[in-house]
Amino acid sequence: MSRLAWMLDKFAAAPDKPFIIWRDEAYRYGWLLEEVRHWQSRLAAAGVLPGQIVTVEGDYAPTTVALLLALLEQQAIIVPLTDSVEAHKPEFRQIAEAQVIIDFKQDAAGSITHIPATVTNPLLQTLLAAGAPGLVLFSSGSTGKSKAALHNFDFLLKKFQHPRHTFVTLTFLLLDHIGGINTLLYTLANTGTIVSIDNRDPFAVCRAIETHRVELLPTSPTFLNLLLLSEAYTRFDLSSLRRITYGTEVMPERVLARIHDILPAVELQQTYGLSELGILRSRSEAPDSLWIKVGGEGFETKIVDNILWIRAESAMMGYLNAPAPFDADGWFNTGDAVEVKGEYIKILGRRSEIINVGGQKVYPVEVESVLLALPNVRDVAVSGEANPITGQTVVARFNLIEPEPLPEFRKRMREFCRDRLAAYKIPARIEIVTEEQYSQRYKKMRRREV
Repeated sequence: MSRLAWMLDKFAAAPDKPFIIWRDEAYRYGWLLEEVRHWQSRLAAAGVLPGQIVTVEGDYAPTTVALLLALLEQQAIIVPLTDSVEAHKPEFRQIAEAQVIIDFKQDAAGSITHIPATVTNPLLQTLLAAGAPGLVLFSSGSTGKSKAALHNFDFLLKKFQHPRHTFVTLTFLLLDHIGGINTLLYTLANTGTIVSIDNRDPFAVCRAIETHRVELLPTSPTFLNLLLLSEAYTRFDLSSLRRITYGTEVMPERVLARIHDILPAVELQQTYGLSELGILRSRSEAPDSLWIKVGGEGFETKIVDNILWIRAESAMMGYLNAPAPFDADGWFNTGDAVEVKGEYIKILGRRSEIINVGGQKVYPVEVESVLLALPNVRDVAVSGEANPITGQTVVARFNLIEPEPLPEFRKRMREFCRDRLAAYKIPARIEIVTEEQYSQRYKKMRRREV
């Protein structure tokens, strides 16, 4: 029996409903069913065998979605790779021990190339022996070498079998990101509509929301700050928007407050997930609150020394290129420092990014939230720098709206911070930079790549 029968039956019951808007054209669930069957036939004809490791090199498109479902049906181990990791594709294919490349960059219909590769990784061998489909996701590598998380795809699919709300959803998060996969599966499982965009700048996003009456926008705090700066929200009708979910990084309190003021009718929901665990169900204490309750069926949480730990049914099997990160009881140390208030937690930031100034802890996002309110600041990234006396000092790199001499800006910044931050939190060294300080996934990069 088809492992996706429950989902495909829903498609068959809504054949005329759009499942995706791609390049402003609607593709319907009836078309998707036929395209899945087409891909199954094409894969068989091309000699792509059940259980093989397949890279899918492209982003959201009608044919890409159909291919992913067809590969799930034949128990493939899927490795999604988007243009955001173009330079790393050869390395990632090697780590995943890919046997087939299906590339949509050179051929919109998808070119199929076989690679002579033998599966030697014990985790991959275990998954293949179980006869289950798999998913390999690579971390962004923002704090070091990218890690390859291997999932049993059946475990990720399980939670989507329970009916939820149906939305018209903009696909902001990429297909090789756990948030992007979660958006896709949630939308298809509830026969919603995906609105795919090629350009993720604020004006393009707002234009898509207006044109296609988008109801749900999953995004990042970095993008929401860019939206505020662009004032694109004043140029388009966003009245269809019902919910904005944000995650992937800590939200600056000032950005959340301003978004709530500008879009008071929109529900703002903080999400929490990791490539290693999947996306947890979450509930914000209030639309403008950073306090969040996480967990839900299949997830357990605990706090140890102010660090969040999670145990999940949907947890990855392990890393293909790094030691297993779970303790003996299956708990995963997220590395996220938190405060606790009853059932709610507030995420303060990655433990690895905490700055220690003479024994005092400084959380970068707290300082960034204040500095973003400084006139003429477009963006800022705060990090720590070694200091022989205090251990570390606070360093800030600024993107300005208009050019300004560094000495004048430094003086103005210190005066602005005097009554807003403790002295040890005020940046001791600052830079004015022109390069963007966020990744293609719209996630803050606090450490400059060298």
